[in-house]
Amino acid sequence: MPAVTRNINRSKQRDAIMNYLSTHKTHPTADTIYNDIKKEFPNISLGTVYRNLTLLTEMGSIRKLSCGGSSEHFDGDISDHNHFICNTCGNIFDLKMENLDFLDSLASNSFDGQIEGHNIYFYGLCKSCMNDTAKDN
Repeated sequence: MPAVTRNINRSKQRDAIMNYLSTHKTHPTADTIYNDIKKEFPNISLGTVYRNLTLLTEMGSIRKLSCGGSSEHFDGDISDHNHFICNTCGNIFDLKMENLDFLDSLASNSFDGQIEGHNIYFYGLCKSCMNDTAKDN
């Protein structure tokens, strides 16, 4: 989705959310961000966090990950990359791998519209959950 361009006044709360996402690679939910940000801004509301996350997503400053669970996750890294989601613990990890942009061309061959990008989620067991499973056996 292309970024929305608008003149937006800066806010300390929005800057704190951006800083939080740039320093946390855990792909947190809005609730997690809210609980951590309110330590610095005790009067911040969950609604304010949601509004700012929506605005930052629309502006293209962050990425929203809809991974099929009940909560959306957010990523401060907007570079092209894919994600791995652990089926056991639900943690989301960045996958640094070869660029897969050729998939857009491949998809265009069987689609009459215009392909503008893709999101890929890989699923399985993370290393920690694999180790836990091995210990249980």
